[in-house]
Amino acid sequence: MHDYRAPWWLPGGHLQTIWPTLFSRPRLARAPAYVRERWRAPDGDFIDVDHVPAAAGAPWLVLFHGLESSSTSRYAVAFAQAAHGRGWHFVVPHFRGCSGELNLAPRSYHSGDFAEIGWVLGRIRESAGAPMLAAGVSLGGNALLRWAEEAGDTAAPVVRAVAAICAPVDLAAAGAAIDHGLNRLVYARTFLRTMKPRALAKWQQFPGLFDRERLDGARTLHDFDDCFTAPLHGFTSADDYWRRASAKPHLNAIRVPALLLNAANDPLVPRSSLPVRHEVGTHVTLWQPRAGGHVGFAAGRFPGHVHAMPAAVCEWLAQA
Repeated sequence: MHDYRAPWWLPGGHLQTIWPTLFSRPRLARAPAYVRERWRAPDGDFIDVDHVPAAAGAPWLVLFHGLESSSTSRYAVAFAQAAHGRGWHFVVPHFRGCSGELNLAPRSYHSGDFAEIGWVLGRIRESAGAPMLAAGVSLGGNALLRWAEEAGDTAAPVVRAVAAICAPVDLAAAGAAIDHGLNRLVYARTFLRTMKPRALAKWQQFPGLFDRERLDGARTLHDFDDCFTAPLHGFTSADDYWRRASAKPHLNAIRVPALLLNAANDPLVPRSSLPVRHEVGTHVTLWQPRAGGHVGFAAGRFPGHVHAMPAAVCEWLAQA
């Protein structure tokens, strides 16, 4: 994927982002037969974990999904099929509240939640009995990288390698991009359409948990993170959250093989914010193709498919 080229019929970062999400193969009706487990979290809350089992002793691939996503997102289905083709176990842990049921605790999920990532990986590691690999998409990719950075040398006994796909490793740059111009009308509005009702449901659980009037008036991701995400997770503001949760400043702390795949024309992750070679450690591989959009990377004849990216990432993980 480091030299990926988009199909001729799919020009530009916006189309390469939106079209594959809506129309390319695999069809979402072909989602795998997940086995769902509900895990009790250390704070008494729960997360739902979807698993496609494989043979005993087979490697495990754990996929952390993106913002407002789930195990049935098109890229997750494609990763499930790629893992199945290799005979791997495949696991999608849902971030709090993303599995179709509101979580119990006065919190949600966020881009820098490395403690949650570590707990999930540790629990799978205890029972896996085979090599583990981990991938994260967008928000999940940044959170996975933050775990690898914080874990340092202790990451290697847990996972053999990690991959981050279209991760917004500079959250301030990505947030500004999403909240500006056409992106604000298309992407920010789309995210807020589900994020705000979920936040308001959390307020019904815990009246007074945050400023409801400010949330009602939120029109940007910065507004939302400033009045909801930041205060619920121990940050003083959206700016504080974006600064402390960003993976980019700490990429040289990673001590396991790590792949960062980012398209240069990603409309949500500005090219100027992507790391360059001297900003990362020796364990980090950078793939930055000119095209692909945000978690798009469609291939093949019209209407295209999204199998190429998961296949390439799984191959890199297997080699690593």
